[in-house]
This record gives sequence, structure tokens and C-alpha cells, in this order.
Amino acid sequence: MLNAFILVLFMVIVGALIGGITNSLAIKMLFRPYRAYYIGKYKVPFTPGLIPKRREELAEQLGKMVVDHLITPESLQKKVMNDEFQKDVTLWLSEELQPVFTSDKTVNEWLDILHIPISSERMNEWLEEWVSVKVKAAKSTYTSRTLEEALPERWQEKVSESIPKLVDFIANRAETYFTSTEGKAKVKIMIDDFLKERGMLGNMLGMFLGNTSVADKVQPEIVKFIKHEGTQEILFNLLTNEWAKLKQMKLEEFIYRLPEEDMIETAQTSLVKLVNIDGHMSKPLSHWLEPHKQSFLNIQLPKWVDRGTDLLSKKIPNLMEKMHLQHIVKEQVESFSVGRLEELVLGISRREFKMITYLGALLGGVIGIVQGMIALLIS
Repeated sequence: MLNAFILVLFMVIVGALIGGITNSLAIKMLFRPYRAYYIGKYKVPFTPGLIPKRREELAEQLGKMVVDHLITPESLQKKVMNDEFQKDVTLWLSEELQPVFTSDKTVNEWLDILHIPISSERMNEWLEEWVSVKVKAAKSTYTSRTLEEALPERWQEKVSESIPKLVDFIANRAETYFTSTEGKAKVKIMIDDFLKERGMLGNMLGMFLGNTSVADKVQPEIVKFIKHEGTQEILFNLLTNEWAKLKQMKLEEFIYRLPEEDMIETAQTSLVKLVNIDGHMSKPLSHWLEPHKQSFLNIQLPKWVDRGTDLLSKKIPNLMEKMHLQHIVKEQVESFSVGRLEELVLGISRREFKMITYLGALLGGVIGIVQGMIALLIS
């Protein structure tokens, strides 16, 4: 009886060892040996191991698996359009943009930090170049035109409507002047000069009437003449006719009186001073952004993220196609050494492989029991 028990135990141990070692060896042979071995010109069977031998095929299959089943356009689109993902992106961007909104660095300094080849000096140069081009183009375009052709019709209407106002203005200013002390004095001087130029006749007339009485009599008549409707009509017709003549004059008569370089320089100086690029770009970035911070972060940024993720979602299939993700995975796997592949696989499935080894030992032990029983029955 003892001999029978020892026999069965021996067969169980042997069966378990054979089953465990066989499974363990089979698992090892998935990766090892890493390269083929030769005896003379004959390759040793089962070298290299299965995975080293099929590494290229494995890399290709892994690439297909990743693209077709793991990282698919649909899964990425679903992730990108997820509300929680968009909130996370908005929150992350808000945190990243906080230092920008409170930055004490000037606009020029930020442009330099971001390596953007723009500065206030360069923008002033662009502005001056633009003014120069526009002045030359305008001169070339409008030289052959009349003032009437060059000016917008509404401007011409404004000038025509202003003529009666100008007549009233001139008449009022003339009346005010000639009724003033200075005007009266000027009338007296003019009468004195007139009488002196008439020689003896003027002297006799001056002695007879007296200079002051002549000035006093003439001055009211001048005022009446200015206020008379006929005078204003004459002045209105004069200004209207002169405006009509002026409109028919060609612009070249005005333009060629002004040196081109002086025109360009004056326009450049005035516009650069008006725009004040230096002043604007020398201010801290926070000066421009801080007033709009809450509006941007609470309203604009979520809209931009929503539009951006929507656009990204539509472009994902094309982007993945352009990225050749399957080829990237294949190249990456092919670049791994067999030892690293073994570490990766065992790192994921080491416990399972141990269980397979133990299962082989268990099955070997069961087979040993069966064999021992059969041997006892036969004997």
C-alpha cells in the first residue's frame, strides 16, 4: 500500500513538473531566443522566438488594432464634443490666460517674447509707406480731373448750401467793422487820403465840409450799402460764380503748386501723430485686456472653445488620415527591442502567464494521478 502511494505521488510530482516546466518553456519561447541560431548552415528549430520572428507582422497588426478599434475618429469626436471635456478645456485656458490679462509687460515686449516680427517702429514704417503710396496714387488718379469730378456730390451740395451763410457772415462782419471805432477811423483815413490826392480841389472841399463831417456822413452810407439786399445779391452771385469757376479747374493746377515730397512728409507726420502707435504699444498689455477680461473669459472663451472643438471634431478623420497613425504605431513597435517588447507584454500579463504555468503543473499532476491509478490497476 505504501509503495502504491509513493508511486502515485512520484507520478503526480513528475507530471506537475512536466506540465509546469512545459508551459513555462512555451511562454519563454514566445520571446526567446531573441535571434536565430545556426549549426553550420542549418538553423536551429524554434529560433528565434515567436514574437521576434513575427515582430513586423505584430507591429502591423497592432497599428491596425489601434486605428480600427482603439483610437478611432468616432471615439475622438465623441471625446472632443463631450461637455465635460469642453468645460475642462475652458477652465484650463482661463487659468493659462490669467497672467496675460494682468501682465505689466508692454505690447512691444509681448511681441518680442512671442517672436512676432512687429514693433511700433516697424508699424510706423508701414504706415508711412502706405501714406506715400496712397498720396502718389491719389495724385496720379486725380490730376486730370476737375474739382467737380473729384469732390463727392454731397460735398459740393454742402458748399453751395453754405454760400448764403457765407454772404450773411461777410455782411455781418463788415457791418460790425464799419460801425466800430476802428472802422470809423479807417473811413476817416481813407477820406483824408482821397482828398489829399485831389490836390487843390480836395483841400477846398475839405475846408468847406470838414473831414469829420464827411466821415460821419459816409460811414452810415457804407453800412446801408452793406445791408442792402442788392449788395448781398451781388456778393451771393459773385461767390456762386467763383465757386462754379473753381469747380471747373483741374486739380493739377492745385497739386503741382505743392511739392510731392512735402505733401507726403506732411501727411505722414500728421497721420503718425494722430494714430500714435508708439504710445499705444508702449502701454502694458493689461491696459488693453483688463477691461474686457470678464467678458472674454465668461462669454467669448466658451464660444471659441465650442466652435474650436466643433471644427476639430469635423477635421479629426482627415487629421488622422494625414497623421498616418497606423504607420506611426507600426514604426514605433518595430523600433522596440525584443527585450522591451517582452517587458511590455510581461508587465501587462505576468500574473496571467504565472497562472498558465500553475495550470500546466496542476494538469500535469492530475495526469500523474490518472497514470498512477492505471499503473496500479495493470499491476
